[in-house]
Amino acid sequence: MIAGFVDGATLVGGSAGAFDVIDPADGTVVQAVGLAGASEVGDAVAAAQRAFPAWASATPGERGAALLAMAERVAARASEYAEVESRQTGKTLRLATEFDVPGSIDNAIFFAGAARQLEGLASGEYDATHTSVIRREPVGVVGSIAPWNYPLQMAMWKVLPALAAGNTIVLKPAEITPLTTLMLAEDAAAAGIPAGVLNVIIGRGPEAGEALVGHPDVAMVSFTGSTPVGRRVMEIAAGRAARVHLELGGKAPFVVYDDADIEAAIQGAVAGALINAGQDCTAATRIYAQRPVFDAIVEGVAEVLGRIRVGDPRDPDTDLGPLVTFAQRDRVAGFVDRARGSGATVVTGGEVPGGELAKGAYYAPTLVTGASQDAEIVQDEIFGPVLVALPFDSDDEGLTLANDIRYGLAASVWTRDVYRAQTAQRAIRAGTVWVNDHIPIVSEMPHGGMKQSGFGKDMSKYSLEEYTVVKHVSWDISGDVRKEWHRTIFADRTPETR
Repeated sequence: MIAGFVDGATLVGGSAGAFDVIDPADGTVVQAVGLAGASEVGDAVAAAQRAFPAWASATPGERGAALLAMAERVAARASEYAEVESRQTGKTLRLATEFDVPGSIDNAIFFAGAARQLEGLASGEYDATHTSVIRREPVGVVGSIAPWNYPLQMAMWKVLPALAAGNTIVLKPAEITPLTTLMLAEDAAAAGIPAGVLNVIIGRGPEAGEALVGHPDVAMVSFTGSTPVGRRVMEIAAGRAARVHLELGGKAPFVVYDDADIEAAIQGAVAGALINAGQDCTAATRIYAQRPVFDAIVEGVAEVLGRIRVGDPRDPDTDLGPLVTFAQRDRVAGFVDRARGSGATVVTGGEVPGGELAKGAYYAPTLVTGASQDAEIVQDEIFGPVLVALPFDSDDEGLTLANDIRYGLAASVWTRDVYRAQTAQRAIRAGTVWVNDHIPIVSEMPHGGMKQSGFGKDMSKYSLEEYTVVKHVSWDISGDVRKEWHRTIFADRTPETR
């Protein structure tokens, strides 16, 4: 059984056992994989360390060409990537085909060019006797842990800026969704990326993940996942003062003012909430609608949710596939059941579908009202197709409620008033704020959060900078034996008395 891809070759076996990758649409086994432990992690880190000097010294053009060749290989297998991604996650084939795979390819093309565009302060004389130069250099071996919701895209978000900047990497995908990451490693090797530059280890967090984060030769840790696990990653990395990049949970507010285009807001709320079955840290999860339009928003969202087609993710007519695992489905159901038991109203959904759908990890698209701002269903990340709607009166109250959360990853505001929009985009504490839309991302713009949503950026040139160390090089241009500043050390500056 494959347990990873290390030093340019498939890793077979695994010291921590085996694992079945399950299709959550019907519970069938997609593929059995091996699980690596600390020993395999050590081998992967050693391979990355050996490969680092040559890869770091390659020209930006050489690194960019290799990434572009990798992008071309992924593009040539786009339909296969989409099929495997759909099977291991349960996401609709339409989403994988039209979003995950082309977005990943676009990211690779972007970073192939960005590798040649690292920027810094201009060289110059900032005092009379020295020329200063800024260098951006790779950090070293990067240990990355990617989540299960967007396996291919998140692998790309980790791999591309790290490699473009000259680092080598050991990437641990989620053990429940590792298959497209393995495909990527194979395509990277076939594209000419040298052995040891990109290594993949399949394993569980407590064994492989913690071994990777704690390895003394891992110079930087990049993690995407839940906030509690992110805290654990930071705790381990802090023990050896390693650099940490975290993209954690989210609970995005969706603020609708009374002058908004109501139909657009309704469509946007449903689309923003159901992207990837709601398993998206930027998904619209908390609708705050100003009281004059609150009822219309609730009625409209409920009506659209009621028309969502739940079913086989490979069926082109399906809108919503299953959640990634049965355990995740039950977790989502628990949030809704507890909210219902606490007096909230489930306007639509709120149940596990029966019939043929009972064979998979499906959950009905759900709208909840009547919860309090401090309720669990409002404050905690659910990661499923569940929307909660609350009213507000004044503009200030709406923004206060939007910010009344420990997360700060993404948000949107819906209004026709440019001044309201400007006020909101300044006031909302989130890494991304959309105006009259929710979800779209592009390779050229950064993705990352505030507060307990983490720190550091994915995508864009800002992501590339995360994976570099800034070095100041200072050149003496005076030629003097005794420098002017030496008088702070020597009482007599004459050569005769030195």
